[in-house]
This record gives sequence, structure tokens and C-alpha cells, in this order.
Amino acid sequence: MPPQPHSKAPATPPGAATPDARRLTEAVTRLRRALRASIRTDYPWETLPMAQVELLQVLGEHSPARIGDLAARQRLAASTVSGLIGQMITAGLVTREVDPADRRASVVGLTDAGRDQLTAWTLAHERRLETALSSLDATDRTALAAALPALFRLAEHLDDTGA
Repeated sequence: MPPQPHSKAPATPPGAATPDARRLTEAVTRLRRALRASIRTDYPWETLPMAQVELLQVLGEHSPARIGDLAARQRLAASTVSGLIGQMITAGLVTREVDPADRRASVVGLTDAGRDQLTAWTLAHERRLETALSSLDATDRTALAAALPALFRLAEHLDDTGA
């Protein structure tokens, strides 16, 4: 007969996530995965990698921008962002120009095609989410609407702390 342990291991190790943090992590992960998969299934014309879409989104809010600033906002290496931007320039989605504030540096901005691509991507996601939301009952839709301000505050906190 094997020896019996003297005590049970704790259900949640010290420093581990709380059940709410764990469930929110799971929900966000599942939502991102489902949206990524559905955009490719429901809108097969969409071929941009998520990293490029996310850069388009940042440039949609902060354009023109330096590569280093984009890298900091996305928490990516500048070399990674530079490579993505190179691909996006080739695709005609962004331009790279001399920074008027510092002629030694360059800035990246959206082209009309990049802005159109971002708009189409955003509208496709909004339609997909609207369809999914309409399948929920009124109680769930109300709960989600009520949670949005807190989710935005949570995102701002995470941005501010770099967490």
C-alpha cells in the first residue's frame, strides 16, 4: 500500500490567479480565438495576420507614428514592428515618411487602402459580434453592456501598469 500524504496541496498555489482572474483570462482567450476563427470563416477575403490588424488599429488612432512608439504601444520589439511595417508597405496599407519633427527619423501612416482595410475589418467584426449578441437573451445582453465600462477601465489599468 503506498504511503498516504500528510496534507493536501493547496487548491490555489500562492501567487496564483484568483478564480475571477482565471475566468476572465479564459473568457478573453476564447473570445479572441472565436473572433479570429470566425473572421476567416465568415469573411474569407480577410487575409491580414492579427499582428498587422492590430498595428492598423493603433495607426487608426495614432497616425502618423514612429516605429518605436508603435512597438511600445504593442509591447513588441522594434525590429518585429519594423518587419511587419515593411510587409504592410509592400501591401500598400501604410507609408513610411520622414518625420517632420526630426528629419533623422521616420513615421508611419495609413494609406487610403490601409484605412479602407481597417474599416472593412472593423465592420466585419462588429457584424459578427452583433449576430452573436442577438442570440443571447436580454439578461445576458444587459449584463454585457453593464460590464463594458469596467472592462475599458481594466484595459486602461493594464495599459498604465504594463501588466
